Amino acid sequence: MKSIKYIGFYNAFNNINENRNTFLSATNKMDYIASKLKQIGLDVEFVSPSWTNNNKYYKGKTIQLEESIFLKLFPTLPWNKYSKIISILYSQLLLFLFLLFHTSKNEKIIAYHSLFLMYPLYYAKKIRRFNLILEVEEKYQDVNNFPKPITKMENKMFEIADQYIFSTELLNEKLNIKNKPYSVIYGTYQVEEERKFKFDDDKIHVVYAGTFDPIKGGSAAAAAAAAHLDSNYHVHIIGFGSEKDIKSLKDLISDISKKTNCTLTYDGLLKGEEYIQFIQSCDIGLSTQQPEAKYNETSFPSKVLSYLSNGLRVVSIRIRAIEESEISDLLYFYDNDSPEEIASTIKRIDFSNKYDSREKISKLSERFVKEIKELIK
Repeated sequence: MKSIKYIGFYNAFNNINENRNTFLSATNKMDYIASKLKQIGLDVEFVSPSWTNNNKYYKGKTIQLEESIFLKLFPTLPWNKYSKIISILYSQLLLFLFLLFHTSKNEKIIAYHSLFLMYPLYYAKKIRRFNLILEVEEKYQDVNNFPKPITKMENKMFEIADQYIFSTELLNEKLNIKNKPYSVIYGTYQVEEERKFKFDDDKIHVVYAGTFDPIKGGSAAAAAAAAHLDSNYHVHIIGFGSEKDIKSLKDLISDISKKTNCTLTYDGLLKGEEYIQFIQSCDIGLSTQQPEAKYNETSFPSKVLSYLSNGLRVVSIRIRAIEESEISDLLYFYDNDSPEEIASTIKRIDFSNKYDSREKISKLSERFVKEIKELIK
């Protein structure tokens, strides 16, 4: 069986004690893409330069994650206030050396776009001339202001890539200037079978699942909408944030609950099967976020796919990345970022209409398999 290298920050569940630097949203999507590469007959080798966040040295190793999928981890230096920068540079050096000595001309390699991977990838490609399929989830300079050398190198990475995997059509329009081969995958198209879990109280259950980061503002907007809903509704807030963010959210929920007949609750952080069962117990998913944020132009909210994969109807802020996507016809959009309009959009959902979001997600998955097969061919 042929194999392909997949570069990105990754760690195995059974290696969690090493506390290597990873991001859940990234590894979830990498897992999904790897499963589709396996489906078309490829062995997948994740190559991860993830450094530890522990003050301890760890050896490099290769771990078999499942049949045909492997993970290569490099040695990592202890992480403390004296060695942080050295640890990061060390991981980048090891990745560069690996690419230099373990790749060949025209070999296809997938790499998850990251500011911490740019330099080793760019210079190794210049020397070894492998074929780079760059997976681009967002343009980082649209999210934060970085020094000019960083933004310049990011632009060089977009230019040097031979093919792309984009998270939205808008990223293709913006970055694929030379019309190179590409595929678009919004997130994980993992359709979840119906668990038949439902709240038995005759209420319409609305859920916001995601970050409590006040800068993004999604959880606060979802909570505020509850003030304009009646006793027929129950709004749930689940997700993650700092202790300060969670306390602020709980205080907001307590304050709003005194002013509305709608039930509003904070239901913690749920994962795995517990998360799926809870989501499927609800009827409507909320994708609420700051509409003026620059990253909205090119990034796709992963929560939208999570809701659709579990059969929920979705209320979303109208942003181009979603409105011009293949799933826009499944969504209920609101335009003004006000609690009144979010609530109004929730209330106008007609549950008697035929609705099958899982079918659309399944078709997107089938299309992605065809597209990734063409890119790898």
